[in-house]
Amino acid sequence: MTDEGRRSPQHAVVVGGGLAGITAALRLADAGLRVTLLEGRPRLGGLAFSFRRGDLTVDNGQHVYLRCCTAYRWFLHRIGGAHLAPLQDRLDVPVLDVAHPRGPRLGRLRRGSLPVPLHLAASLATYPHLSLAERASVGRAALALKRLDPADPALDGVDFATWLARHGQSPRTIEALWDLVGVATLNATAPHASLQLAAMVFRTGLLSDPGAADIGWAHVPLGDLHDTLARKALDSLGVRTELRARVTAVSRHGDGRWRVELPGESLTADTVVLAVPQREAHGLLPHGALDDPDRLLDIGTAPILNVHVLYDRKVLRRPFFTALGSPVQWVFDRTDASGYTGGQYLALSQSAAGHEIDEPVAVLRERYLPELERLLPAARGAGVRDFFVTRERTATFAPTPGVGRLRPGARTNAPGLHLAGAWTATGWPATMEGAVRSGSTAAGAALRALGRPHVHPLEEAA
Repeated sequence: MTDEGRRSPQHAVVVGGGLAGITAALRLADAGLRVTLLEGRPRLGGLAFSFRRGDLTVDNGQHVYLRCCTAYRWFLHRIGGAHLAPLQDRLDVPVLDVAHPRGPRLGRLRRGSLPVPLHLAASLATYPHLSLAERASVGRAALALKRLDPADPALDGVDFATWLARHGQSPRTIEALWDLVGVATLNATAPHASLQLAAMVFRTGLLSDPGAADIGWAHVPLGDLHDTLARKALDSLGVRTELRARVTAVSRHGDGRWRVELPGESLTADTVVLAVPQREAHGLLPHGALDDPDRLLDIGTAPILNVHVLYDRKVLRRPFFTALGSPVQWVFDRTDASGYTGGQYLALSQSAAGHEIDEPVAVLRERYLPELERLLPAARGAGVRDFFVTRERTATFAPTPGVGRLRPGARTNAPGLHLAGAWTATGWPATMEGAVRSGSTAAGAALRALGRPHVHPLEEAA
């Protein structure tokens, strides 16, 4: 079937049904365009999704957001799911060090009600994983970080570890504080992270507002939000959503309109948003759309490994914690969200996991079950009903120094063709926040190009 002739209202095709594509489709449809959303997978949500494993509903990985993630918070409200992914009342992160010479020690990173930067002063003053001198050095480095401008392109060429060392941060301080946050948000350790992206994360999350770093996460399967509720919101706007629809080509007509090809169908559109990973976008871009399209291929990727353990009893009394002195990073209780009734289900999120992303399950089991017993005494003697892993080998773009110059904006040289995805030039690392921002920016640019300006609370210069 062919979509022929010019129709009113104008037609937008969004290629890719992750958070960026869903956001672009919502914004375009809100502005009155006729929208078609094409997704190659059998579901929406991109790399933040759920699947069935027996009687359980399993998230492919643990995803969190912060109170400063205003775009993702808008997205949750827009699809009617904010109450299903609540924020902490106040930042509170239990940090367990099992390698301390005097035995396991629990510390907490908590905020108070004082203004920035004093909101973290009390927590740092009593943080047991750093010496008194190291705690004092953190305050000095934080003030220096606050003076940086994340928009300064010169920062992109410096790695975060070098900057931290110049500002008196010891290896222990980097491990017990900066990487504790940075690995989870950047998916890279400090030596492999661009100072520009690190500055953006820490300035926005910890140094902009007392509540900026309060943590939120889905208390239901991610698919309930990013697939079910998102699809409901799109349907309510009349968006045509096609799953298992893999686009094979995008080209421009002589009349300035666009043709989007997929097996068995050809769509004609007034504007197109490519909201797919950078390598897929590279393969679909028409000649001349970017000055140097091969730069997209230079944007590296970074993996995330997720370890899932189902115990026959409760072994963790907190909703989550993070660990030091252990290969374990962040551990979340996913029992209720998954529908597990046989005990407790813990999900371990292991970022920057390039060294073990391809390890056999048996090897990972031998490594992580003893570590969980070391961290959680209640796990000793508990029965393990299931142990499995999920691997996202290209979970995020690699936030390495120099990546900023490779990330394109939403606009291309081809009128009516726009790019979206967390890998585009959002200023953010590869997060759900960055994905939603990119979709909103691409949609805003498309609407302006069509002469359909649409005021939006997340509007940014593309």
